[in-house]
Amino acid sequence: MDSELPRTLNVDNFEMRFADVANVELSQLHALSISVGWPHRAADWQHLLDIGKGYVALDEIGRVGASAMWFPHGPDFTTFGMLITSPRLQTNGTAKWLMERIMADCGHTCIRLNSTRDARRLYSLLGFKPKRTVYQCQGTVIPPIAGPLPLEDGLVLRRLDRNDLDAVIAFDAPAFGVDRRVHMLRLFDSSVGYGLYEGQQLRAFSMRRRFGKGHVVGPVIARNDEDAIRVTHPHVAAHIDGFLRLDTHFDTGPFATFIQQSGLVIYDTVTTMVRQEAASYGTGEDGNPVVYGMVSQSLG
Repeated sequence: MDSELPRTLNVDNFEMRFADVANVELSQLHALSISVGWPHRAADWQHLLDIGKGYVALDEIGRVGASAMWFPHGPDFTTFGMLITSPRLQTNGTAKWLMERIMADCGHTCIRLNSTRDARRLYSLLGFKPKRTVYQCQGTVIPPIAGPLPLEDGLVLRRLDRNDLDAVIAFDAPAFGVDRRVHMLRLFDSSVGYGLYEGQQLRAFSMRRRFGKGHVVGPVIARNDEDAIRVTHPHVAAHIDGFLRLDTHFDTGPFATFIQQSGLVIYDTVTTMVRQEAASYGTGEDGNPVVYGMVSQSLG
């Protein structure tokens, strides 16, 4: 870590110090996210702690006032998230202080993040460039949802199991931009998944897990809107009258229409930003798969 970075920060007549997020009580982190209206359950925090690293800012009596985490995907690529500052610290440099610590730890790796409107100026000052808009779609699933698209001859839609893991990881990598094997392993343990196969070849897949107020669908990886709808439909159908969320870069087209007509309206937007871009999301123009639904805003 860069020894020139200060270990403490004076804020409004009291001193903040940084600490490893792994050494903080889960209940304190959960209370922090609740204080700013984020939906994360304690279990959602625990999932991120199991796969990520991070720092918190503590006041003089050990209360958590801010957090920031990063999630390595191999040696050269990292996603960033969970930048939270309590209301009393949102205008005094605490977020920048934590970000500088993380960037020092990450060195010259590519960092991809999803920025709220309030944080975008900070990230721009730190060298991040805007790339794409993310549409946070969520709501109560409305019955009746549209029926599933018919399967062409030779296509099979079925539940994923551990035997599908290698195919899923290989199919996901060109869509996300890098191999994220470690994260996929964890998702398989906590998610219900569906895969669309043509013979032995995977054509699309999706996963769903508990999160926040209900469930989140993601990742959804496919080469076209129709296949994305096919693998997403079972999750939507399983949660009629339930709360569902899906984060996507798509706000138009058949997939976006299907999601929104199912009750998952655009609730908010964030901006995908990148520093030292070394890996990009697949665009589908080269025949490679595309990310139709993100795992989360922190993990991409």
